[in-house]
Amino acid sequence: MYKLESGVYIISVAARLLEVHPQTLRKYEKFGLVSPSRSVGMLRLYSEEDLIRLKIIKTLVDDFGVNLAGIAIIMELVEGLDEISMIINSINETNMRSRKNMLEEKLKYLLSKVIS
Repeated sequence: MYKLESGVYIISVAARLLEVHPQTLRKYEKFGLVSPSRSVGMLRLYSEEDLIRLKIIKTLVDDFGVNLAGIAIIMELVEGLDEISMIINSINETNMRSRKNMLEEKLKYLLSKVIS
């Protein structure tokens, strides 16, 4: 298998890296599983992130027998979980800042009592 390097890959190179036919990549794009960027000449350009996503898709198809509709559902769920995780992290950070501010206010109050 070809070594992944940073950058983007045209469809023939991406297909070789993934050991699939270029038509398979076109099919995945048509089904909405991957959206490669396009060059000025409209060539499909697959990023490393696209290749990672395609490797996951290939594994689900080859090793687990998941059909494309199932893969679409799995990918949607994973993306939803990632979004929920980011929201939870944001809420936790906000709560921690809020608690820190409350503790600082209590500390200031107690220090003012001790000093007076």
